Amino acid sequence: MYASLDCYADPKLTLETIPAPGKVTQPALPATDQKSTMKAVVYQRYGSPDVLELKEVDKPVVQDDEVLVRVKAASVNPADWHYMTGLPYIARMSMGLRRPKDPKTGVDMAGVVEAIGKNVTEFQQGDEVFCGRSGAFAEYACVPEDKLVRKPANITLEQAAAIPIAAITALQALRDWGQIRPGQKVLINGASGGVGTFAVQIAKSFGVEVTGVCSTRNLDLVRSLGADHVVDYTKEDFTKNGQRYDLILDNAGNRSLSDYRRALVPKGILVIVGATKGSYSKEGRWIGPLALPIKSLFLRPFVSQKMVFRIAKLNKPDLLVLKELIERGKVTPVIDSRYPLSKVPDAVRYFEEGHARGKIVITV
Repeated sequence: MYASLDCYADPKLTLETIPAPGKVTQPALPATDQKSTMKAVVYQRYGSPDVLELKEVDKPVVQDDEVLVRVKAASVNPADWHYMTGLPYIARMSMGLRRPKDPKTGVDMAGVVEAIGKNVTEFQQGDEVFCGRSGAFAEYACVPEDKLVRKPANITLEQAAAIPIAAITALQALRDWGQIRPGQKVLINGASGGVGTFAVQIAKSFGVEVTGVCSTRNLDLVRSLGADHVVDYTKEDFTKNGQRYDLILDNAGNRSLSDYRRALVPKGILVIVGATKGSYSKEGRWIGPLALPIKSLFLRPFVSQKMVFRIAKLNKPDLLVLKELIERGKVTPVIDSRYPLSKVPDAVRYFEEGHARGKIVITV
């Protein structure tokens, strides 16, 4: 639940496209007209990754203000897990009480423009693009023109697919909710995950001193992303080492509010964007990660520190900001592993383990 969802194969030669000697033929229809179905991962009920199925479904038909994208890569997000499991239960008010309203899965995608609607002016066939859009775990997707951005020139489509939800969450958490300013001391808890790897790099681009919290095996990775200091949480408690921070971005949800407050300066800001799987114990399945923010509401009138919990909103202006940061070399997406479209359930199982470094990418 990290972000809300506002969010080409080249035609191939076949025997039918090659005219016989002396025979006049009509131009071959584009590939988009030759096949009306596609493969996509869908689900009809809430549950474990076993509910995810690869099926043949209708290919979307591009509308006047839309772009048909041949998906080349997608990536796994916490949002995908939330939709699959239907957790927390309170979220089913919008997702569907007993079963999902929308069978499509996946949000982050990158690919190549295959067709455009008659009103589209910004894109043309063959453009490499990325976006956040429901139905990313599929061979094709239709995307409104105003939700789509050209891929940064210096990265691959797989890397571009890793950007949308995680990077926008990191950007909005630091810039908008955390009010980050040059010279501050910023701590990223959960610095080696999808949001965390983007957050370390984005924070450094603002000219702050960054401390990343992660496990032993990820220390070198977090240093390589630009962190000035790293804390191995298996050996050191960042809330008890005497250090104080102007801003803490919590991507792990594994500490109490009193712990976080102890590590903040008197006017510091805590931004909560993540939660542990333990948040969804039997008692916590109704509100899940909302428990900590709810507690913070009761504390707010009595403390000088600010505590914020928000859900990021996918939007084109912020994707363009991220594109610029990537093309300037300030941010580079980190990919942990790659799975084919047919193995999406395995990719989600791996995500559930909580050990991925950066993003898990789906190749299509």
